[in-house]
Amino acid sequence: MPIDTTGRTGDRPEVSVIIPTLQAGEALRALIEALRGQTLAPREILVIDSASTDGTPELASACGVRVIGIDRKDFDHGGTRNQAASLAVGEVLVFMTQDAMPEHPEMLERLVAPLLANDRIACAYARQVPRAEAGVLERLTREYLYPQSPEVKWETDLPRLGLRTFFCSNVCAAYRREVFERLGRFPSPVLFNEDLFFAARCILEGYGVAYAADARVVHSHDYTLGQQFRRYFDNGVSMSGNDWVYARSGVARSGSGLVLAVARELIRGGQMRYIPQLLAESAAKFIGYQLGKRHRLLPAALCRRFSMHRGIWDRYYRIRRDASVTGEASGETMRG
Repeated sequence: MPIDTTGRTGDRPEVSVIIPTLQAGEALRALIEALRGQTLAPREILVIDSASTDGTPELASACGVRVIGIDRKDFDHGGTRNQAASLAVGEVLVFMTQDAMPEHPEMLERLVAPLLANDRIACAYARQVPRAEAGVLERLTREYLYPQSPEVKWETDLPRLGLRTFFCSNVCAAYRREVFERLGRFPSPVLFNEDLFFAARCILEGYGVAYAADARVVHSHDYTLGQQFRRYFDNGVSMSGNDWVYARSGVARSGSGLVLAVARELIRGGQMRYIPQLLAESAAKFIGYQLGKRHRLLPAALCRRFSMHRGIWDRYYRIRRDASVTGEASGETMRG
C-alpha cells in the first residue's frame, strides 16, 4: 500500500515530483499512474508544460495533478525546473522527464533512501534501464553509465572518477530541498548539464551525490548522428561557460573511457559489426563537443543551427548581447 506522506512523521518525507512536459501525450497518464502507485507516494505531482498543443496540460489536469503553463520560448533546463520547485511543497524534490517510467513500485522509496540515511548526501539519481527496443550501442552506453552497483561520490573521488564524480541525471533525481535552495538551485539559463553543475557545487561544498542503482527507471534514446552532434555541441557550450567545473572534470578521459568500454563489450559479444557505427557516433560527439567549446569563434547563426535547443540558444545570445551593452555581469552560465 502506498505511504501517505501528507503530514510527515518519522522517516516519511514529503516528496514533490516535478515533470517538465512538451507534447507528452497519452504516455503522461501512465507515468502519473505509476508514480501514484509507488510505495512512497508523492505528496504532489507538478507538471510544468511548455505550451503543448496535443492536449498534454488538459490530460495532466484530468489526472488531478497541478499544471503550470509557460510559453515555449521561456523554457530552459534550469530555470523551468527552478520555477516549478519554487511552487512545490515537498522537502524532497524529485525531477523526472516525461519519457522516463518507473520500472518498479519501490522506485521513489529507493531513490529517496540515501537522503534519509545520511544528511550529508544532497541528491540521488536513479539507474536508467534501456527500453526493450533500444539499439546495441545505446544499451551498452546505458549499462556503462548506470551500472548495477550503487555508490556515493565525494570530493575525494575526483582524482579517480574525474567528471563522473559530478554526474547526476534529472531524468530521475531527488534533491534535498534545503540544500537545493541554499546552494542556489539550478543555473539558468542553461543549454545542458543543469543537473551536473548543481551536483558539482554540492560535491565541492562537501556533500555527497548518491547513485541509487536499485531505483530503476526505463529510459533511453536512439539518436541520429546529427542529434548526437547537436547534443554534444550544447554540452561543449555549457562546459565552456562553467570553467570551475571544466578545470576539475577530466572530460576527455571520461569520454574515451566510455568508448573503450563499449568497444570491449562489442568485441567480447562478437558484435564487431557495430564498431564502425560506434566510431561514427564518437566522432560526431567529439566534433560537436569541440565546436561547442569554441563557439565564441563561430557566427551566432551557425551556433543556433548546431544547437539542439535553438529556443534556449536565442535566449542565451540575447542575454549576452544585453549584458555587453549594459556592461553588467551576464551570470554564471553566460560566461561562455
